[in-house]
Amino acid sequence: MLGSFWTGHRWMTWTEPAHRGVTGALLAKRRLLIEVMYPAASKPTGSSRPAIARGRFPMLVFAPGFLQCAGPYSPMLRAWASAGYVVMTVNFPNSDCKAGPAATESDMVNQPGDISYAITRILASPLAMSIDAHQIAVTGQSDGGDTVGAIAANNCCSDRRVVAVAVLSGAEWPPMPGPYFTHQPVPMLFAQGSADRINWPGCSVQMYRADRARTRYYLNLLGASHTGPYWGVNKFERVVVQVGLEFFDRYVLGQAGAGTAMRKAGDVPHVAALYSAGRGRLTPGPCDN
Repeated sequence: MLGSFWTGHRWMTWTEPAHRGVTGALLAKRRLLIEVMYPAASKPTGSSRPAIARGRFPMLVFAPGFLQCAGPYSPMLRAWASAGYVVMTVNFPNSDCKAGPAATESDMVNQPGDISYAITRILASPLAMSIDAHQIAVTGQSDGGDTVGAIAANNCCSDRRVVAVAVLSGAEWPPMPGPYFTHQPVPMLFAQGSADRINWPGCSVQMYRADRARTRYYLNLLGASHTGPYWGVNKFERVVVQVGLEFFDRYVLGQAGAGTAMRKAGDVPHVAALYSAGRGRLTPGPCDN
């Protein structure tokens, strides 16, 4: 447990009404399976669900990778919840762990809209009393990273409620209907394994270089694979958890001292190196998604 809170969790199912997506296509109703981890007022015992702690907390919205739900990422997400964040995972209707053989990446263009809809729904739910609506960040891994990257940097999908974005082994997704980085995005963190052969490191470098804001960071995970830094507890995951937390504390909570702590946490000999503002010995390479 990283922070000072025990954590609780609950599941919800929301139905997104039929609407036109960002491409103009008419979308049928979309069923979103939502998991929320939250700072708890007491230690969970037995089958009882602990109450959320008193106060208003910042919120992180997480987008899993293709054919995934929150499960493999639970240690990372729980660590952030224990540090005082409400963490909402949005499981996408056509690509999550329950989609089966019908799963398709072609629906990814509609996933940023699912994220925005989920934010709207939770801010209208009873949990809204425990969430600071001005302190919302989004993060995602793999296809989920592509999804939140579009929210941050693509004209198609921006959400003004989002104040910071962490892209974990993600890339620009060419089918998104708008251009990338034609406006200055919110602060962004890119985390990438240097030995990733699913999302090539060049894809993350491409986004990091295209972002012209000073408040951009690249966490180079030396020798890490595509999912290793985010699934389970290991030396890479510990760095991602700590750097991610300091990034969110800096740009969601406005804690200036977290910037120094982030740099310290991201520079670990033979494990990770953290770069910012376009700097870093990062060689652009192929981006073949």
